[in-house]
Amino acid sequence: MMFFRQLQGELRKLFARPRTYMGYGAFVLMEILILLVYRLGGGRRYMRELIERNGYDFEFYFSSLSLTFMVMIISMALLGAIFFALVAGDVVAKETEDGNLRLVLARPISRFRLLLVKYAAVAIYTFSFVFFVGITGYLMAVLAVGWEGGLFVMEPKMKVFAVYPDWTEGMKRLALGATGIGFSMITLSSMAFMFSCFKIKPAAATILTLAVLFVDMILQNFPFFRPYEEYFMTWRMSCWVYLFDYDIDWWKIIDSYTFLGGLNFTFFMIGLLSFQTRDFKT
Repeated sequence: MMFFRQLQGELRKLFARPRTYMGYGAFVLMEILILLVYRLGGGRRYMRELIERNGYDFEFYFSSLSLTFMVMIISMALLGAIFFALVAGDVVAKETEDGNLRLVLARPISRFRLLLVKYAAVAIYTFSFVFFVGITGYLMAVLAVGWEGGLFVMEPKMKVFAVYPDWTEGMKRLALGATGIGFSMITLSSMAFMFSCFKIKPAAATILTLAVLFVDMILQNFPFFRPYEEYFMTWRMSCWVYLFDYDIDWWKIIDSYTFLGGLNFTFFMIGLLSFQTRDFKT
């Protein structure tokens, strides 16, 4: 019970910071912009060509479900990464910079327990943020095109194509996809958390996380790295798209999330070892 009380206090402290809410505001604005482009601009023509080229009815599949999927796949890869790195890279480094950890460590609490509570708070924030994006994106899409229609999914990079004419099945797949994104993005937050445990500034932890992420993404897209794409972190993080397949290959999903889980554990342990050796008294 004490752990959950400490976690509650950590979450309260995390959500009391103004920068925690920057991502929420930025995503709402970006969702509005994306929906305006897809509703009024060239995005509508692009979706019409894409849907009709595959032999489906544009008016039925240009729906709130399809637009929500587009918002999620466009936004999480770049903008989501920035804010997850910002919040997770700040959670330990900022308190160290402000001197708060001197007071916290004066209490009878182990450094492992302290980091575990902070890591759990970061994971909860990451997961809840993904669902916030999915829910707000869907509500805005409903305002833009209505709630009727099916789900059209096409992701050439991951070789996923699926069409769900039933609204209920489409919504289930979106909820399952959002859950997958949440677990994938925890890896990014774990890396930022690891850097935050080092003796560096909060901004440096965020920049290092984004640098590793973008280098991983760039190298993965080089043709001569294609045979090794399964070893790239960002490719494994994209495995949530497979949850939209007609017949989900659960072994492939489990394999990818086991890989990411190993990375999460490694990032946490490296951060813990660095944090254990630091001197906060001087």
